[in-house]
Formats: sequence, C-alpha cells, structure tokens
Amino acid sequence: MSTDARTTSRSALVVLDLQLGTTVGPKAHAIDEIVPRVRELADLFRSRGLPVVWATVDGTPAGRTSHGAGGRMFPDGFAQLVDGLGAQDGDRHLVRRSWSALAAPDVDHELREVGITEVVIVGIATSFGVESTARQAYDLGYDVVIVEDAVTDNTIEAHEHSMTRVLPALARIIRASDLG
Repeated sequence: MSTDARTTSRSALVVLDLQLGTTVGPKAHAIDEIVPRVRELADLFRSRGLPVVWATVDGTPAGRTSHGAGGRMFPDGFAQLVDGLGAQDGDRHLVRRSWSALAAPDVDHELREVGITEVVIVGIATSFGVESTARQAYDLGYDVVIVEDAVTDNTIEAHEHSMTRVLPALARIIRASDLG
C-alpha cells in the first residue's frame, strides 16, 4: 500500500484514540468528518489484507509531570471506540497507558512478524498520540505516513504545529484519497 511506488512497503493502519473520552469538546477538525474517513481507510486496508490496529488509552504512565503524578486510570467507558468506526473482530485492539501506540506490549513484534514496514497513522490528538506514535515508529525504522485529513487535535494551533513543524521530519504527509 506504499504511497511511493519505488518501495515495497507492507502497511498497517494505526488508529489512535477515536474513543468516547477523547472526542468530546471542541476539536481542530470535526470528529464527524474524521470518523467516516477513518472507517473508509480501515475498510480499504482490510480489503487489501492489511492489518488495522485500534489503539485506545485508558490511563497515564507512572511518571510525574508538571501536571501532577502519573499512573492514573481514566473512568469506565473512556476507552470505548466511538460509534461509526466499523471495528471488526479480525482487527487488533490495544488499550494502553502510554503516549505511543507502539509502546504497548508486543505491538512492534506483532507488526514485524507479519512483515509490516510502514505504519499509516490516523486519529487524535495530532500533538499527543499521533506525534508520539510517529516518533517511535520512525525511531524503530518504520516508514511513517500521516493522513492529514484523518487526524485532529484539541486546538488548531497544536494541530498545525505538529503537521507543519514536527511530523514532516518523521513522516510523509498525505491525504486519504492518496491511498485509494
């Protein structure tokens, strides 16, 4: 599925945090525009025999930050996927307490075991989970793709900072239509 015909990448779609606890409140881009686009991408990946990974977060890591002590759990239901995504039984669903989806146990190993060399990242929040997953994927040697019209953040400023200053150094930035 590589967006560059010169490579032979085998891709996985990694969907970050499109869940009840993270999609409330104002966003840089409307969730009701992101969800159907992500569903179409998940269907496309499955139709090509490529894995779909749904990553949700239900708490924080143990480390202390300026916001306080870590290691807290979010309320019940926080990590439930929002309606309309079309997750299926054959998809990988992981619940984590880390910024990066690849920090969850065994995910990197599972992806490599099925020959994945490229991760296509979508979801929320551009400046948190999306950026953290892109950083780790890049450091682990994956080709990284960010689908710009399938990611959003809590503010347009945070989203634009990641999309224009950070992510281009780690990934190729494309539109969903580029994958079809």
